[in-house]
Amino acid sequence: MEEPLVPLVPMSHTAPIRSHRKPRRNAPSLAMRAGVAGGVLSTLAVAAAAGSASAAEPVTQIMELPTLTADLATQVAQSADATQQAAADYELQAERDAAAAKAAKQAKADLAEAKKKAEAKKKAEAARKAAAADAVSRSSARTTLSASASTSTSVAAPASGSVATVIAFLKAQVGDAYVMGGTGPNAWDCSGLVQAAFKQVGVDLPRVSQDQSVSGTPVSLSNVQVGDILYWGAAGSAYHVGVYIGNGQYLDAANPSKGVVIQDLSGYPATGAVRVL
Repeated sequence: MEEPLVPLVPMSHTAPIRSHRKPRRNAPSLAMRAGVAGGVLSTLAVAAAAGSASAAEPVTQIMELPTLTADLATQVAQSADATQQAAADYELQAERDAAAAKAAKQAKADLAEAKKKAEAKKKAEAARKAAAADAVSRSSARTTLSASASTSTSVAAPASGSVATVIAFLKAQVGDAYVMGGTGPNAWDCSGLVQAAFKQVGVDLPRVSQDQSVSGTPVSLSNVQVGDILYWGAAGSAYHVGVYIGNGQYLDAANPSKGVVIQDLSGYPATGAVRVL
C-alpha cells in the first residue's frame, strides 16, 4: 500500500531558520570562570616560586647530641676525683718510700762509722792498759829529756809513759781527715795529731811542728826507734812532723787528700828525729 504524498508548502522568506551556533553565555558566567582560572594560575605560580626558593636554599640538618643524665654526670665526676686521688696517694707513697730508703741508708752508714770508731777506741784503750801493766825499761829509765843546742825545749817524761800507748792511739786515728789547725777528735793537722798522741801518756808537747822538732833528744835517722818524732825541714823551722812506728814506716796526718795514713820513709825521707819517750 503506498503512502500518500504530502504536499510541499512553500516557505516564507521571513520564516526563522534554526542556527547551528551555540548560544552565547551570559557575561556574569564568563567572568566567574575567568576569576577561578586566574586564582588557580596564581596559586600555581606562588607554589612554583616557593619550590624554586626552597630548592635554591641549602638545607641544614641539625643533630642534637644526647644530654648527659644527672646520674651519668655524677659517675664521671666521681671517677675523675678517684683517679686524681689515686695519683696523689701514689706520689705521696713514693716520696715516703724514698725518704725512708735515704734515712735507712744514712743510718746504716752512721752505724758502720760508729762501730769502726768504737772498735778503734777499744783497741787503743786495751793497748793503753796493757802498756801500763808492762814496764817499758826505756821509758821508766828516762826521767828527763835533754834539749839539743840552744833552741831545744825540755819536756818532762811521764811517770808511767808508754810508747805502745802512743802508737795505739795514732793507729786508731788512721782514716781521719786532715784539716789545717785540726786537733781532733776526727780531724787533725800533723802537729795536732802528734801532740794529742803524746798527751795520752802525760807528755805535754808544743802545738806546732817547728817547736816539736826541737822538743826532746835529737837522734840520727840511722838510730831512730818506735815512738820517735820525725820532722821535715830544719830543726826549729820544720814544716811537718810524724811518728816512727817501726819497719821503716811512720804515721802522720799527711794532707787533705790523704788524711791520717801510714807511709814508708823510703818514699818521703825525714830530715831528722827527736826522742821524747
